[in-house]
Amino acid sequence: MDDFSNDSKSLKAALGDGGKIASGMKAAVVVNNIIKTYGKKKEVTALRDISFSVSKGELFGIIGPDGAGKTSLFRILTTLLLADSGSATVDGHDVVKDYKAIRNQVGYMPGRFSLYPDLSVQENLNFFATIFNTTVRENYDLIKDIYSQIEPFKHRRAGKLSGGMKQKLALSCALIHRPSVLFLDEPTTGVDAVSRKEFWEMLKKLKQQGITILVSTPYMDEAGMCDRVALLQNGRILSINTPRGIVEEFSSPLVAIKSANMLPLLERAKEFAGTKDAYPFGEFHHVVLKKGFGINDAGQYLKQYYPSPFEIKEIKADIEDCFIELMKNS
Repeated sequence: MDDFSNDSKSLKAALGDGGKIASGMKAAVVVNNIIKTYGKKKEVTALRDISFSVSKGELFGIIGPDGAGKTSLFRILTTLLLADSGSATVDGHDVVKDYKAIRNQVGYMPGRFSLYPDLSVQENLNFFATIFNTTVRENYDLIKDIYSQIEPFKHRRAGKLSGGMKQKLALSCALIHRPSVLFLDEPTTGVDAVSRKEFWEMLKKLKQQGITILVSTPYMDEAGMCDRVALLQNGRILSINTPRGIVEEFSSPLVAIKSANMLPLLERAKEFAGTKDAYPFGEFHHVVLKKGFGINDAGQYLKQYYPSPFEIKEIKADIEDCFIELMKNS
């Protein structure tokens, strides 16, 4: 969580209170009061009065579970979907009035693999380069580090690639026209841990070239790779801040408990008068304590009312703990 690049630290120093863009920094993306509903009677609300801005050259994360509204938001910003109300600009262009300009300037990698499966790796890349009136050779320097990993398979059909290789090809195609803003919708979903790590390393290098990157993900552990993140749930933004800033907003004492019988342990923890919240978290249960209570109070209670041996330790909150608290308080 604390492993930030030097570029990220420099950007955070320029951010104002609450992780907002400081005056003087130009915005690459501005979203104002966007609302999006679905259904004949507009009974499903995907986005609820969304507002935020992203500075040029920033790596901005939209973090939230499936159904939070991430894809709807990205489709609006890439001019593929109209909002019910509100406005948005990308590089100063209005997403409704200037949709042609935006389509020429942004790169978009949708959540599902959307390249042509019957075309080869090379044919897909040449096709997208032609659409944008450029060539692979002209912008090869931008995609070299990414494409070189799949170039040995350039004659293989895209549909026959592994998940990680499909991911690299899709990113290469999204970058081939040298976009100013890159939208990546859950790019690491369904790929192995090694490919996920490699992908984020690639994004750091792209950021160094001045490309503004918006990436959505359901994985809370990826939040720490971003300069700032917006936590999204049920179409609402719960918080926008740097990853460190979000964690620092978590002010309640937090302990982790574990025993051989986890379900009874969780039930006892929830009955403790000092418990604000308790939930499973990996191999432990996390117990959020009310102010005025600490690890000794929780430990003494469990010793009295939980007969089996248990482990308890004081811990620091991470992004997922913060998300759970914000979600329950919203």
